[in-house]
Amino acid sequence: MFSELPLADYDWWRQLGLCYPVVWVSAVAGAFALGACLGSFLNVCIWRIPRGESVVTAPSHCTTCGAEIRWFDNLPVISYIVLRGRCRACHASYSCRYMVIEALTGLLFVAILFKVAFAQQVPAVLAPYWWAVLLSISCAWIDAEHRIIPDALTFPALLFGIAVHGIFPSICGLKTVAGGLLYGVVSAAVPGLFLSLFAFLGNKIARRDVLGWGDVKFVAACGALLGLPGALFVLLAGSFSGMVYGALLSLKRHRPLGRCAIAFGPFLAAGAVLWTLCGNWVWHWYLVLAGKQ
Repeated sequence: MFSELPLADYDWWRQLGLCYPVVWVSAVAGAFALGACLGSFLNVCIWRIPRGESVVTAPSHCTTCGAEIRWFDNLPVISYIVLRGRCRACHASYSCRYMVIEALTGLLFVAILFKVAFAQQVPAVLAPYWWAVLLSISCAWIDAEHRIIPDALTFPALLFGIAVHGIFPSICGLKTVAGGLLYGVVSAAVPGLFLSLFAFLGNKIARRDVLGWGDVKFVAACGALLGLPGALFVLLAGSFSGMVYGALLSLKRHRPLGRCAIAFGPFLAAGAVLWTLCGNWVWHWYLVLAGKQ
């Protein structure tokens, strides 16, 4: 039940004609455009959610002068380059974060498209993989800046992950809706409950928070999107990279490791993105070492 995502029973890349240059260029352009547009929405979430603002009711506007940003000035990547990163009304500079997130999201969407095709995974896996990228980028940026991981990002991702496994049970190698839903629920619940217990006991023993509850919910959402192996990889990769960074920071600041507080979200997010790009090969390598294959 918890094996890595299965191979497609047909070469869907060729079946859809994506082996032809014109078609795959169009697919790449479409994936990048979709990712960049969603990246533009992530910029809205990153700015507004920590400040308690709505991400749907208020139109996009300049944070300096308040002028509404018209649609032709809100094109992902292009508008930033044309306007040289400035507001058309007041000429105030925009953070380069806007273009970076739009371009990064678009490039990751394209990379995941090629990875899923090259590994011959079922095409439905693109949905949870792409959502995992959106979740990771937004949570990493917000946690690094505000030291929070909002429920408004993790809860929808968790519900979507469970739902998509029910709608497309082939993602996890199952055939029934009930089986897919159960897979999604268990994949979210196991790491979520484990980390909840760890956070609770750590708080009692150390008399301080050793793990944020936002991190717990993030890993649970990753479990729903990426499956239990993916959630475990996210936790291990995030813990290892975070520990290395914390140790280097401790040496630089000449402080004990326990007194160097760091945002854990960006490291967990990096693990999630890494899993979307090479998770099936990592899982196969692990099974070979464990003698399962």
